[in-house]
Amino acid sequence: MSATRIVVLSAGISEPSSTRLLADRLTRTVIDDLASRGVETDVSVVELRDHAHDIMNAMLTGFPPKGLAEVMERVAAADALIAVTPIFSTSYSGLFKSFIDVLDREAIEGTPVLLGATAGTPRHSLAIDYAIRPLFTYLHAEPVSTGVFAAADDWGQGADSVAPLQKRVDRAARELADAVAGRTAVERVDPFSPESYLGEGGSFESLLEGLGR
Repeated sequence: MSATRIVVLSAGISEPSSTRLLADRLTRTVIDDLASRGVETDVSVVELRDHAHDIMNAMLTGFPPKGLAEVMERVAAADALIAVTPIFSTSYSGLFKSFIDVLDREAIEGTPVLLGATAGTPRHSLAIDYAIRPLFTYLHAEPVSTGVFAAADDWGQGADSVAPLQKRVDRAARELADAVAGRTAVERVDPFSPESYLGEGGSFESLLEGLGR
């Protein structure tokens, strides 16, 4: 069984970036959760800042440069996404939205997505649900129920004792792992195997036992 491909999109502008810090924490927790279920992962982290000029060129010309095209292919082939953006003017950043705009409309259809966002204050915590989630729903992706927002107070010594960021991270990571593990289990079922139409045991006897219940 091939490893589960997870692509992490971080739209942080500064370096170091709290957006990348949140993306890394989410990623580690998802990897650990999946590992506990026996699911191997192949993780690719994309700093959208590194592709900003190519994203703009793709918007202007309609043709992504080679480096950006490779990123877009990875995103389209991913089994799951972790997408984290800073909040500017009460919504996702322009860089984040621009990358989504140059993706093929069907690139992430049906893909489980864990959404994250960062900002200076908790006042923007609802941005995930009123701005970011509708964007991914429009693209027919499958965002997990819990989005993770981190404000400045969520970082630093003793922050988790005041605002339990890790609890939110754990819950969201578990939901993404559930979605990934569920898809993996479905893929493991061979539709032409005896078990798929004869029931557990793969014999006509087991089928007859089921009909007789």
